[in-house]
Amino acid sequence: EHVVDAAAHLVEELLARCPGLTVLATSREPLGVPGELLRPVEPLPDPVALRLFAERGAAVRPGFRTDADADTAAACAEICRRLDGLPLAIELAAARLRMLSPRQIADRLDDRFRLLTSGSRTVLPRQQTLRAVVDWSWDLLDAGEREVLSRLSVFAGGCDLAAAEAVCGPAAFDALGSLVDKSLVVAAPAADGVMRYRLLETVAEYAAERLAQTGGRAAAERAHLVHYRELARTTDPLLRGSGQLAAIARFELEYENLRTALRHAVAERDEHEALCLVHSLATYWQMRDVRIEARNWCADIMKFTPDPFAEPVRRAVPVWQRCTDAPPPMSEDVLAEARRGLHLLHLACMDTELEAWETPEAKRKLRAVTEVYEPGLPQTCRYPGMLWFFAVILSGDMERLRTVIDATVDTCRGAPGYEHELAGALQMRANLLANRVEWTGDATRDADESLEIYRRFGDAWGAAEALSARGESHERAGRYLRAAADYEEAVGHAERLGARAQTAVLQSRLGSALIEAGDVERGERLLREVIDGRLGAGNEAMPAARLFLAGHLGMTGRIPQAREQLRLLREEFGISHFIVFDSFILGAEAWLDAVDGRPEEALAKAGQAMRGAGDPLSLAIAPHMRALYLMVGAMALPALDGGGRARDAARCLAAADALLPARHVSSAMERHVRDQVVERIRGVLGADGFEAAYAEGGGLSPEEAAALF
Repeated sequence: EHVVDAAAHLVEELLARCPGLTVLATSREPLGVPGELLRPVEPLPDPVALRLFAERGAAVRPGFRTDADADTAAACAEICRRLDGLPLAIELAAARLRMLSPRQIADRLDDRFRLLTSGSRTVLPRQQTLRAVVDWSWDLLDAGEREVLSRLSVFAGGCDLAAAEAVCGPAAFDALGSLVDKSLVVAAPAADGVMRYRLLETVAEYAAERLAQTGGRAAAERAHLVHYRELARTTDPLLRGSGQLAAIARFELEYENLRTALRHAVAERDEHEALCLVHSLATYWQMRDVRIEARNWCADIMKFTPDPFAEPVRRAVPVWQRCTDAPPPMSEDVLAEARRGLHLLHLACMDTELEAWETPEAKRKLRAVTEVYEPGLPQTCRYPGMLWFFAVILSGDMERLRTVIDATVDTCRGAPGYEHELAGALQMRANLLANRVEWTGDATRDADESLEIYRRFGDAWGAAEALSARGESHERAGRYLRAAADYEEAVGHAERLGARAQTAVLQSRLGSALIEAGDVERGERLLREVIDGRLGAGNEAMPAARLFLAGHLGMTGRIPQAREQLRLLREEFGISHFIVFDSFILGAEAWLDAVDGRPEEALAKAGQAMRGAGDPLSLAIAPHMRALYLMVGAMALPALDGGGRARDAARCLAAADALLPARHVSSAMERHVRDQVVERIRGVLGADGFEAAYAEGGGLSPEEAAALF
């Protein structure tokens, strides 16, 4: 490459005079003569690179094997991967095995130019160290090529031409072609056919050093941040329409660059840029169920931005504009809402650690959220403002929640351009109505309207959510086959989007509905697939699947297997400590104890479950569970005192029945437990004695009934 011009002229003259001649030339760039055919020499494939490392390693450390143990194998694979399969770099790394273990070498590759210096004394100086190799290539570049190459180091995972020009300037187009020819930039088409450009890790580290030496890093990183903030900001709206799949693919392709941009905004404590990026990524994070990462980013930004819910709270004014509708800077009201949205996103991402919201400080914040917003504000009609309903739920105020969701629907109906938001509000109300049959309203009708709007927009994610809501309304009404059909259609949408967590949640609900409908074999298989992680385990899906499966196993006489599901549920999921979920598990354990002939243990756990179910938050989320726990207590009582507690059992059962709303449709589990209770009581009291004792319990409050055990 240092004599490429002279070599090109020589080859051209030879070929002109000797037509039968073929010339094989190796170089870091093409000769550029007529008739030339290029054959890029790619980095070594992983197995070949690993074999080279093993051979060179054994030469300096006799007996060395890359597969000596799992840790050694992992470290060796990491070395070869991070050195991009470059033979010289691998040989230099292997030479270090004289003094370092593979893991020590891998851990030091962030400082590879200092590490990889022990080359052969007999080769050219430029081939004796890794730095000398790259120095040689750098020295052959002109000033423009050097600037573009150094600026390319700020990208993560490569970039397209538009991004390169945005960060590297107008010289990028010509310089990129030259750098590709000189094998310093790798060019390859992405899945959509558009060419992408990336640096090998070794070149990227060197170029980053050079960029820092020139003082140009801050400007390059700023240009990178602005470009990817705009990419995220303009791609986010496409997630809510027919361009959804393409938008997801774009976010996935550029995700490492988006992370890098967000990392830079946080490091610079640039509130406007960080908030704009987080809000632009929020829907994508939701679709991809990356709640832990989303929560961590929100927490990082919350550290250097004001708390909008700190005392004294400032009531929110109506804000019609999204903070992502225009590039930063934001106006005062838009900025205030963006800050609130950040905290609401953080709240929504804490759903796997709900027990954290039971502390006094957390409860104060939840109260503040409910005080800041008024029902029907435009910003609460869309994500993430609509998440304030989580605070209302966690505060246990279900009556206000009904007011909130109705006002949200009304605002969306009356506001031009809020049709997509209306679909979301209707879907949310359908979910609530399905699970609170004592409320007036038609969950199926709301879900139908939501589904029609989402389909008109081409929003497959929204359609899946609306189908799920409709399925839930069918399920609660006992229409299990229709529920299963809706869940199955929703699964199809989620699978096409690659939404593994959403798929797992829907498959879990489908499995439960199929069991209720009588297709127990397929239903059980689906639940086990969710639990085994074959459908993409989500935090929400797996605990629900274990609970559904435990109930089914218990009803079919497989008590030890049911107990094992509950044991694993407690061991594996932190959510099991949350008061509502803890009550679910205690109630299931109490039932299994009663079935298994352990009445004292059953009553103790049923009592604990009842106390938990009486918590305001439990009453808000699962209002009908107290009836089931009273039935479980009633199931255990006849086995005590030689049958002397059977009358109390009948009274408990009557109180449980009275707790259920008139339109409540009992699940198979509820019917099964009730049948067991009636059979046990009648076995002691007889039919007439049962009826008489049952009549005494209808007027008991839940607390009075629970006091019987």
